[in-house]
Amino acid sequence: MNLSFHEGYRPGCIGRIAELHACHYHRLADFGLAFESKVARELAAFCEGYVDGRDGLWLALVGGRVEGSIAIDGTHAQRDGAHLRWFIVSDGLRGKGVGSRLLASAMAFCRKCGYRRVYLWTFEGLDAARHLYEKAGFRLVQQQRGAQWGTEVNEQRFDLFA
Repeated sequence: MNLSFHEGYRPGCIGRIAELHACHYHRLADFGLAFESKVARELAAFCEGYVDGRDGLWLALVGGRVEGSIAIDGTHAQRDGAHLRWFIVSDGLRGKGVGSRLLASAMAFCRKCGYRRVYLWTFEGLDAARHLYEKAGFRLVQQQRGAQWGTEVNEQRFDLFA
C-alpha cells in the first residue's frame, strides 16, 4: 500500500471527501442527498475561504487517491472554538491507524495555533470514532435528537479544552 499524507487542498479532494462521507453514512445511517450536498457545499466554502495558519486540512492518500480526511475550521476559534470537521477514513484503511494519525495532525495544529477549545458534532453509535475522540481528550458535552444531516439521529457534541 502506497500510503502518504498531504496537508492542504488537493485537486479533486472536495468531491472525493464528499463521496467518502455520502457512501459511508448512507450505509450506516441512511443519510442521503441532503447530507451529501451539505458536505460538498460546506467543504467547498471552507476550501474557498481557507486561511493558512488559521485553518487546516489533512488528507490520507493511497496511490494519490484521497482515502481519508480531517479539517480544522478556525474561522470562529477565538469566540466559539476551532471546529473539527470532515473526519473520515475509507473502509479499506479503517483500523490501520490512519484515523489516529489524521486526528493527531489536527490536534497538533490546534496546539500550535493556541486554540483553547476544539469541538465537533457527530452522532451516537460511531464507537470507533468516539474512542479516538475521547483518547485525544474530547468529552461529550451535549446530546440531542436532530436532523441536521437529513435523517433524525441522536446528535452529539464533543469539546476539548486546552
